[in-house]
Amino acid sequence: MELLALCLKIFLGRTTDVSFGTIRMIMTVKGKNLLAALIGFFEVTIWFLIVQDALNNDFNSLWIVVAYAGGYATGTYVGGLLARLFVKTKLAIQIIIHEENAHVVETLREHGYAVSVLTAKGVEDSGKLMLFLEIDECHLPELKELIKNSDQKAFMVVNETKFVQNGYFRNVVK
Repeated sequence: MELLALCLKIFLGRTTDVSFGTIRMIMTVKGKNLLAALIGFFEVTIWFLIVQDALNNDFNSLWIVVAYAGGYATGTYVGGLLARLFVKTKLAIQIIIHEENAHVVETLREHGYAVSVLTAKGVEDSGKLMLFLEIDECHLPELKELIKNSDQKAFMVVNETKFVQNGYFRNVVK
């Protein structure tokens, strides 16, 4: 029973510290260094305590290794889920369409998206439009569906945005 309790403690501790680590890395990439440092403090504190328990015990069991590795794997998964829930991401979208599909612009605007439009010239012809949008990541599935339904040959590029100042963002009440 003691071994089971130790394995559970190790598993839950690793799940927690690795989840913190995932979120810490995302915060660092997003330039939120102070928050990342604070998360890192708790991450390493938990890690230290768990490693100490994993290495300094009276058991010589493979179950401790399984709990440690399982907690790591679970923490990676949970950290990714938590990051998606709590870390809001802005996306820069560029879409190239043919001029004859210019109705796409109005369709997007009718759905609340702010769209900037430039004329563009491709290798084959100059009858193209380039659309620029800045959206919250949660709206990407809907945007992709709107584009697919409006112009199946549209070329779309999606990039994560680190900083946005001013402009119009879709405000959806859910």
